Amino acid sequence: MKNPYTENDKRLSDVIAAIQVMATYKFYKLDFSGWADRIEGKAEKIPHWKKVFQQHPEFFRLDSKEERASLVWRRNYQKLYDVDKEEKISREEYLQLNDEQKKRFSRTPLTNSDISTLIETAINLHSSELDHKRDSRWWISGAVGLAGVIIGAIINAVAG
Repeated sequence: MKNPYTENDKRLSDVIAAIQVMATYKFYKLDFSGWADRIEGKAEKIPHWKKVFQQHPEFFRLDSKEERASLVWRRNYQKLYDVDKEEKISREEYLQLNDEQKKRFSRTPLTNSDISTLIETAINLHSSELDHKRDSRWWISGAVGLAGVIIGAIINAVAG
């Protein structure tokens, strides 16, 4: 089975781009078209971004209908972030809001430190997978060398 980090040469950069945008955008969850537009500026890249989100559950989650995606770390926070005022309110204040007002609240964006941690994790996972892939091919050079010796011995026996 292919690992998503090595399936595509641009996968690590896609994961990092998604982390950066999803960690800081005012709304924590959007449909795939919305994320594709915000991350890459191409709303038509829905299948690509949906695949990235699906193949990296270590960072992203889909909603129950699999129509919208969010960053796992951000889902941990309560919906207390006023996207218009760009500030967090108390739980008590939030409970006083009506349903229409609550639509303008999201989960708090991540800090630069949080984002750096996620990016570092993505880079480490990618590096680890590349090392694993390289380690899984250790036997190839030995097998090629052995095949050369065997072929040389056969040629020597036939010719000699």
